[in-house]
Amino acid sequence: MNSVVASALAMTVIVAVRYLLTSGLFAWATHKVRPGHYAGLDRQIRSEIGWSLATAAIYGVPAGVVAWGWQQHGWTRIYSEPNAYPLWWMPLSLLAYLVIHDAWFYWTHRWMHRPAVFKRIHAIHHASRPPTAWAAMNFHPVEAAIVSLLIPALVFVIPIHIAMLGLVLLVMTVMGVTNHMGWEMFPRGLVHGRAGGWVITASHHNRHHEHYRCNYGLYFRFWDRLCGTDKGLSAP
Repeated sequence: MNSVVASALAMTVIVAVRYLLTSGLFAWATHKVRPGHYAGLDRQIRSEIGWSLATAAIYGVPAGVVAWGWQQHGWTRIYSEPNAYPLWWMPLSLLAYLVIHDAWFYWTHRWMHRPAVFKRIHAIHHASRPPTAWAAMNFHPVEAAIVSLLIPALVFVIPIHIAMLGLVLLVMTVMGVTNHMGWEMFPRGLVHGRAGGWVITASHHNRHHEHYRCNYGLYFRFWDRLCGTDKGLSAP
């Protein structure tokens, strides 16, 4: 039992440090590229950091239990031998995880915008007006649990190489932060081109923080387009 507790604590620390380093890096980039962009938001940023560090524990505990179960008992379908599955499965599993996670996020996110749920849970995240690089994990504990439990559940069902799982977490972290920066760091040609028509960046998610009832996706615009909730891009 001590080993699983140690694993959960270690993962909590890793998630917290990952958050502080990643959000800190992009907040520093914002200061350099757009001086004063976060001026007057010190109180909001302190709140974002506080909630995000609490979220780190909610992310870290199930991740630690999964890591312990994989390493000590082989309970998951995470694998490290590259030949355990065909090589083509590695990128396909990465895409599968992102697509499933995106669908989960879209529908739970829409549910959290129902008035009663929004008031009790999701309003904490939308207190970030405008969002900043520190806001990606700024969640009520219930929302943090909803967001965080899917990936740990998937590793018991869908085989994935440990490197691909790391890449899933990297994409989730970087997109979560860059989509909340409050300004667009990617080139206009990408954002307004064919790729930008399907992949979410700050220009898409910033409109969600402005208007609430649109642009619910996490990685892709597929569900927003299919369900009529895609309201285009803002100009952050």
